[in-house]
Amino acid sequence: MSIDLSLYLVTDSRLAEAAGHDLVELVRAAAEGGVTAVQVRDKDASVREFLDTVLRISDALPAGVALLVNDRVDVFLAARAAGARVEGVHVGQSDLPAHAVRELIGAEAVLGLSASTPEQLRLAAAGPARVDYVGIGAVHATTTKKDAPEPLGLGRFARLVAASPLPAVGIGGVTSADLPEMRSAGAAGAAVVSAICSAPDPATAARELRAAWGAAS
Repeated sequence: MSIDLSLYLVTDSRLAEAAGHDLVELVRAAAEGGVTAVQVRDKDASVREFLDTVLRISDALPAGVALLVNDRVDVFLAARAAGARVEGVHVGQSDLPAHAVRELIGAEAVLGLSASTPEQLRLAAAGPARVDYVGIGAVHATTTKKDAPEPLGLGRFARLVAASPLPAVGIGGVTSADLPEMRSAGAAGAAVVSAICSAPDPATAARELRAAWGAAS
């Protein structure tokens, strides 16, 4: 299964709440503004809370916007069993191994994997997991992920994109100013958190990011 990764929103419920937004309404507005994929990420929620959030976001998203679940394969499977439209799972290097995730989610689901070194990129492409895309970061310093690796900077990010056999999205402190250079480097997309979750108007923020990505076409 292939999805449009070009403008990829990773949710943060705490940032959304701090900005005065209901998370589901924020995601709906971001999709209207041009977001093409949404990853639901909430490390602090209970399993039931996380599942409820995934189900409500699935109901709110238009058909053309892909929905992925961060880390929790059990939540993905439960949401799919409940009839939700969920495309796949994204995992990190310290989560369940990618090959085990693939066995659980099946051949048709999308599998994303975080990577920040040439060796991690090589293994993602060569291993038995059939990873569909990689998330490369952190591009810049970020406070939205407690265990984020050291920032790469745009130059090193571009070199990793060039070395990746798989489609790559950049994440970590990404703003609209970064998007033309990221796209020119060959990235398949840009993943943002605070650029939308903390924005006063998520739809406007998404439109500005969409325009910045398009400027490099």
